[in-house]
Amino acid sequence: FNEVFVMVGLVILAAGWVGVVGWTVYDQLETWRSTSIFYSGVSAVLLWILSEYFIRRRRMVGPAILLSVMFSGNAAFGFVQQYAQVFMLAQEDYSSLIFPGLLTVGAVLIFWLRFKVPFAMALIALGLFGTALLAAATRSGTPQDFTDIFVFSAESSFAWITLALGVLTFSAAMYFDSSDPHRVTRRSAQGFWLHLVAAPMIINTVALSILSNETQGAYTSILLTMAGFAIVAIVIDRRSFLLAAIAYVVSVLLTLNPALEDSSGAGVILGLGVFLVVLGAFWARIRAMLMNALPLGGVRDYLPPAH
Repeated sequence: FNEVFVMVGLVILAAGWVGVVGWTVYDQLETWRSTSIFYSGVSAVLLWILSEYFIRRRRMVGPAILLSVMFSGNAAFGFVQQYAQVFMLAQEDYSSLIFPGLLTVGAVLIFWLRFKVPFAMALIALGLFGTALLAAATRSGTPQDFTDIFVFSAESSFAWITLALGVLTFSAAMYFDSSDPHRVTRRSAQGFWLHLVAAPMIINTVALSILSNETQGAYTSILLTMAGFAIVAIVIDRRSFLLAAIAYVVSVLLTLNPALEDSSGAGVILGLGVFLVVLGAFWARIRAMLMNALPLGGVRDYLPPAH
């Protein structure tokens, strides 16, 4: 509970600091931009000092995640204040946010290189995802609907960007996993967070594209697709990849059909629930049988052992 205690203290400290800085900027409206940039730099130094103590010295997991979020948020705020153009944002032109987005990703990467916080890898992946969407929005226009980001039939490149970044994030996760197949080092945790980010990008794109066809076999296709991704998750021994995928599919179904008026949607959710419970109960046995049945060859050396 000491970590929770420290996290609560950090949140209260940050809230007080934001309040003090906010009033300072409000009292100096003539120079609000330069004042905001200055205090963003001061905040970065303070967050770095706190990270040196709580992450490098105390090795606290919870505060490490929280400080990573604070550092990335502060970096994004500072770079946006420095480089974003207000008049362009007012006209829904987000091109001036691309460079600050890249700088934020670079700052978080430096933070990760120093402190090796696994959660920071997820922030880097999400930062690249958001920046890529901003770049696509400057060429194709702002998405009219949330599903435009994931559906291939939409008249934009958002879905292709989402899928490409999902595959790249999954590849990075597998790089960390393959370097530590027994899951005994921090590299395993890096892979865990990257899988949580990669799964929604890949699965949401596939699932929403299938549902957008509005055919009778759409729900059946989703179940078959989930079965395919389940095989991948079992082979690489990553429940996080499959859980994130199924959770997003269920949330999509509930969003599209909140009252479950269509029995097919309810049946899919029921089937996914049964599927998940059975996998959770017999994961090790199922994985052992699957690993013995598949012709994996030399790939086995980079996967967790099935025994």
